[in-house]
Amino acid sequence: MISASQGRLQDRRPLSIIDIGSNSIRLVIYEGLARSPTLLFNEKMLAGLGRGIVSTGKLDPEAVTRSMEEFRRFRALSDQAGAERIYVLATAAAREAVNGPDFIHRAEDVLKTEIQVLSGREEAHYSALGVISGFHPANGIAGDLGGGSLELIDIDGETIGDGITLPLGGLRLQDMAKNSLTQAAKITREQLARAKLLKAGQGRAFYTVGGTWRNLARLHMEMTNYPLGVMHHYEIGIESAANFLRQVAKAEIDKIKGIEGISKNRRSLLPYGAIVLQEIMAAMQPSKIIVSALGVREGFLYSLLDKAEQKADPLISAAEELARLRSRSVDHAHELVEWTGKAFAAFGIDETRDEARYRHAACLLADIGWRAHPEYRGKQSLNIIAHASFIGVDHPGRAFLALVSLFRHEGVFNEAAPEIRGLATPRYLERARVLAALLRVVYLLTAAMPGVMPRLKWENRGSGVLALVLPAALADLYGERPAGRLAQLARVTNRRLVLAVEGGPSVSVK
Repeated sequence: MISASQGRLQDRRPLSIIDIGSNSIRLVIYEGLARSPTLLFNEKMLAGLGRGIVSTGKLDPEAVTRSMEEFRRFRALSDQAGAERIYVLATAAAREAVNGPDFIHRAEDVLKTEIQVLSGREEAHYSALGVISGFHPANGIAGDLGGGSLELIDIDGETIGDGITLPLGGLRLQDMAKNSLTQAAKITREQLARAKLLKAGQGRAFYTVGGTWRNLARLHMEMTNYPLGVMHHYEIGIESAANFLRQVAKAEIDKIKGIEGISKNRRSLLPYGAIVLQEIMAAMQPSKIIVSALGVREGFLYSLLDKAEQKADPLISAAEELARLRSRSVDHAHELVEWTGKAFAAFGIDETRDEARYRHAACLLADIGWRAHPEYRGKQSLNIIAHASFIGVDHPGRAFLALVSLFRHEGVFNEAAPEIRGLATPRYLERARVLAALLRVVYLLTAAMPGVMPRLKWENRGSGVLALVLPAALADLYGERPAGRLAQLARVTNRRLVLAVEGGPSVSVK
């Protein structure tokens, strides 16, 4: 096996998933089986296997030929990447076409591995697991729109409720409607009348899964000049979604800003995806639309984890990995988590569950930019964190994480990155400044190395004075620079603070 570089986690063994859909086939090679999976390689081909299946009952013959050629390449790429396991999943078109069994047999010969042809129920189940794995937690109805089918399923935390598979995939709907958008809307309404579970979704979130809906979301980002091009956990308000979908459903997509970024093979299905989402919104009346970048593939990976791994926080897992790969000391990062928690308690700063999670992740990520030039560490760290493939965090939370690193490197009152600051709530923005101010103090006392923080303590000196106390053995760390940073923390928190040595001098910084 080829030795992994230092930029990869040494305890991971690559694995591949080949996803055979009705419209596309895709190879994803993962660094290894993990709670927050990282991609080593990703390639897709829009084969269109399900095109014409309504009228012929068969997989498109040209698409079958092209797919076999691509399967050879996918197998070779998996071998080249050192994948120890290859999992192949096939969905609606392969399971429903009369020549599906023959196609699967030929594909297994080419890929040299067994193919799992998922039933509609299995497809819905893995799609639900994908959403469960990507949100912390999910609560609503998930819809996975492929080329051949639509899976709808109720999710509440880790509980998977009722589900249904409907023949409303983009390619199939286009075929059934004979390219008539009016007829497509009628067919969709009739089919969704069978989905009684949608009524239970009223006032809850609707999670969109699948390439067509992701491309619609990307267009919505462009149309609204959204500042962060991260698809996972992108939220669309109901009114904004309704106006946007109305325009797309009229097949006016060529007039929409950003359409040039969508492949021409995908564009023809966008109006059908818009119609399906419109009708779901009418039947369900959700509170908002949330985009999930995770679906069947990630749900399948999640199913391979043991129960303890499944319960791990995906955001913390990913931040931990980055700390291991890019920080000067992962032990120091862990000490930051504990020390800042005690500091927040000493300052009387309460935290919600998510705020505590985000502080934890921000501490793990605080030093990932240390190799950059000092003048650019803040902006580089902000960009890495804002655009990282994190899951289990919404966009305001992502902005918080990025701003903590920006403020920690460039000053707590830095006004850079206004577009990211605009995503953070006022409370997150305030917390980011407080946490960064704490980090700016403690990094000057630790030189980014472990062992010092557990020996520092906060003491209430009365009259509203709070002291950061160094043990006598660390008195030499006392100095003007940390006192100056503590003064900055005092301004941010509006507290009277002193820097003190146990049994020795102290200096008031406010």
